[in-house]
Amino acid sequence: MHVVATAGHVDHGKSTLIKALTGTDPDRLEEEKARGLTIDLGFAGTKLPSGRGVSFIDVPGHVRFLKNMLAGVGGVDACIFVVAATEGWKPQSEEHLRILSLLGIRHGIVALTKVGHVDDELATIAQMEIADRTEGTFLADAPIVPVDAIDGHGIDDLNAALDHLLDVTPTARDDKKPRLWIDRVFAAKGAGTVVTGTLTGGMVRVEDELSVLPQHTTVRVRGLQSQYADRTKVGPGNRVAANLSGVSHDQLRRGDVLVRPDDWHVTRTIDASLRVLESLDRPVTRRGAHLLYLGSGEHPVRVRVLGPDAIEPGATGAVRMHLPIGLPLVPGDRFILRESGQGVTLGGGEILDVDPIVPASQANPDRDVERVVRERGRVDVDHLRRLTGEHRTPDVGRWAVDPAALAATADELRKAVAHAGDLGLDIAPLDEFERAVLEALDDIVIDGARARAANSIDVLADSDLVARLEADPFAPPDLDDADPAEIRELVRRGALVQEGGVVFAASAIDEAARVVARLLTDQPDGITVAEARDAWGTTRKFAIPLITRLDETGVTRRRGDLRIAGPRLPQG
Repeated sequence: MHVVATAGHVDHGKSTLIKALTGTDPDRLEEEKARGLTIDLGFAGTKLPSGRGVSFIDVPGHVRFLKNMLAGVGGVDACIFVVAATEGWKPQSEEHLRILSLLGIRHGIVALTKVGHVDDELATIAQMEIADRTEGTFLADAPIVPVDAIDGHGIDDLNAALDHLLDVTPTARDDKKPRLWIDRVFAAKGAGTVVTGTLTGGMVRVEDELSVLPQHTTVRVRGLQSQYADRTKVGPGNRVAANLSGVSHDQLRRGDVLVRPDDWHVTRTIDASLRVLESLDRPVTRRGAHLLYLGSGEHPVRVRVLGPDAIEPGATGAVRMHLPIGLPLVPGDRFILRESGQGVTLGGGEILDVDPIVPASQANPDRDVERVVRERGRVDVDHLRRLTGEHRTPDVGRWAVDPAALAATADELRKAVAHAGDLGLDIAPLDEFERAVLEALDDIVIDGARARAANSIDVLADSDLVARLEADPFAPPDLDDADPAEIRELVRRGALVQEGGVVFAASAIDEAARVVARLLTDQPDGITVAEARDAWGTTRKFAIPLITRLDETGVTRRRGDLRIAGPRLPQG
């Protein structure tokens, strides 16, 4: 599927042309029908001679309704550029062409309308003017198809040209990240809230749970329509009507957006490239009141030019823009920038960075993924995809890492291991990234909770602490002379057990369990702590920690003052 927008000056026959192509009148408002003037976006669809489906967005041509025009052309694949043979190229013809070019649209055809009202000579002059005006633009080599939508002249030729155009126009990418900029909201009788928009980025299914931004309202997709038919799922590149539950229609507006929130970085600050129109009579600076047109929305923004103080007409520069609300954006998204006070289009461009962290005075944005990683040192690859739209294989753990940052971290960790002593470096205080780097170092060995040089000797392998405790397992000596770190590491390795302030050899706990198992064989109704103490040949000081450990591990269970068999009691 493709979505095609009309464009052109007011009263050049865009809506009439869409009706001739589809049989649907895109002017749906009573005021539009009464005035014979398109005010808001109109929508229609049809199948072309090849059987290919196509959706149309009919935009208003009057300068007073440029805001509505901009809301409709943000997500289209191609355009039918409409020029009336009776009037030729007009001011809104020029502005619409500039806007389409700034939005990155690269495919289109020209419909020369109302040819039935002029002679052949005037029609030829109009075609020559169009060729002159479109020179150097994406429409430079576009076919110019003469049509008269009233009597049907040229409609078949236009259908054929459109079919050929869409044959070479790329379809929308499926990045598994659906995003639908809402361009219409209404309440349908018996259905509730319905929104429409052009779906990009990924597929939406009935019963999907999505979020409406910027409100962060969770909604459920109750139903979907595309091309006038109910659907269970719709892929990117389609016009979609979505019936939503969980939100009232009066809580939504044009410019809101439907997404899966975990797929997107929601931002209020962006760095972007801005191409200033050559026709502008002044440079673009931070001064003035600016309006950003992005997706289907209009947003007041604060603009700061990065680098020089101004961007001259015809030049391209970088800007930082601050939005009043958070939006789900990604590098490559296109926009138009206007000056609101005088209603002038300044230029447009593409977003380069949706989460700039370098101060504006030092920023030099581009779409290079390596720059994003370098500025941060390391980035979780899932977050990196949200920031850049690009998938990257992790360098370490789950992170993409700048080589300089990785080398510095590895060097710091090697030094820490070298200064940690014979037991090695305790890795518990390290963060997840530092642990991942340690694991990737060939010259470092991680043994449980400690890291040491690969060529070092494990000093605990010959520790005499275990033997000292095993010599009197149920009344072990104090270890006041031992290194607490050594005790902790042996406990972690499972060689020792610490319970109630007493340290036992692990084998002592096992033997204590076997003694209790024998007692319970003779006394299945339970034994007292004193009976266990006597069987172990120890004192209450050691018996209480021992029986507590057996309770904790399921060897025994407490029933009043007695201990009975637990699920992990060994054979007697």
